[in-house]
Amino acid sequence: MKMSLKTVIAVSLIPQIMLVKWLGQNTDFIESYYSMELYPHISGFFRWLFGWIPFSVGDLLYFLLICTVIFYLYRRWTFIKTQKLKFLRDVLMVLSIAYLTFHLVWGFNYYRRPLSEKLGLTETKDYHELLDFTERLIQKTNSIQEYVVGDTLEKVNIPYSQNEMFQMSIEGYHELAKEFGFLGYEHPSVKTSLFSTGLTYMGYAGYLNPFTNEAQVNGILPNFRFPIVTGHEIGHQLGYSAENETNFIGYLVTSKNKDPYFQYAAYAYVMGYCLSDVRRGNRETFDRMFQKLNPGVRANFEEMALFWEQYENPLEPVFKSIFNSFLKANNQEQGIRSYNGVVSLVIAYHKKYPL
Repeated sequence: MKMSLKTVIAVSLIPQIMLVKWLGQNTDFIESYYSMELYPHISGFFRWLFGWIPFSVGDLLYFLLICTVIFYLYRRWTFIKTQKLKFLRDVLMVLSIAYLTFHLVWGFNYYRRPLSEKLGLTETKDYHELLDFTERLIQKTNSIQEYVVGDTLEKVNIPYSQNEMFQMSIEGYHELAKEFGFLGYEHPSVKTSLFSTGLTYMGYAGYLNPFTNEAQVNGILPNFRFPIVTGHEIGHQLGYSAENETNFIGYLVTSKNKDPYFQYAAYAYVMGYCLSDVRRGNRETFDRMFQKLNPGVRANFEEMALFWEQYENPLEPVFKSIFNSFLKANNQEQGIRSYNGVVSLVIAYHKKYPL
C-alpha cells in the first residue's frame, strides 16, 4: 500500500529525532560545520530580512498560528471526531515540519561545544570561592550604585529609553567583538515583544524567536533589568543556546559597557544569582551578606520582586514546567536551573580576568 505524502512526513519525525540525537553526540562536528559555518549565514539572513521592521514579525506569526489552529479546530471538529487517526497523522506532520525547521535554523546550537572551552575557563563549584567572589561583587555593586546615585540610600533608575538601551547594547557588542571576535554582531534585530504583558504573566523576561531570529525583550520590564536581558537575547541570536552561557554573555557585554548604569545592571544581576547560591549553602551567611548591600541596591531587588509578584498567576508554574521540559529535551539537563550556571562561569572568568 502506497503511503501518502502526509504520512511519509509524519512518520519521518522518528528518524529525525534519532538523527538529531546522533549528531548531537558529536559536538566538534556541530561546532565546526553548523554553529560556526552554516548558522551565522542563516542568522545573518533573517536579521537582515526582519531587523529593519520596527515590530516583531515573529510575534505576529505566532499569533496567526494560534488563530489558524483555533479556526481549524472549529471548522474541522467533525473530521477530528470521526477520523482520529488521520487527525493524529496531520498533527504529527506539522510537528515533523516544525521539528526539522527548528533544528535547521537554530536548534542544533544546543549541541555545540561549551563556551567555557572556547574561552579557556575552568569552572568549579567551590563554596568558598563563591563566598569570596560574592563579597567582592557586593563591594563592586555598592560602589557603582553610590557613584551613579550620589548616596547609598536611593535605588538606581536607568534614565534611557528602550531604543537607547537597544542601541547601547548593540554598540557594546561591537566593542566586545574587539576582544572576542566570535561575538561580533551585525544586522541587529532586537525588539520589544508585542505580547510583553503575556510574557510577564508567563514569567519570561524575553525570548529568541528561532523561526525569524528576532531577539525579543519584555517591553514592560523595569529599566533596571532591560540591558542585561537585551544582552542575553542577542547572545542567543549569535548561536549560544545554553541559558547559563547567554546569561554570561549578557553579563559580559553589559558589564564591559562604558556606561555606569549598564555596569550596575550587570553586576547586580549576577550578584542575585550568586546570593541565591550562597543561600542554598547557608541561610545565615546569605542574611549576613545581604545586609552588606547598600539600601539603594536592596531597593532595586525589591523593585524586581514586586514587579514579578503583581503578575503571579496559577498558570505561570505550568508555563515554567513546559519550558523546563523543553530545555531538558534540548541537551540542558538542569532545565530552568541552568540559568544559575552563570555563577561558575563568571567566577572562572574573573579568576582569569580579576574583577
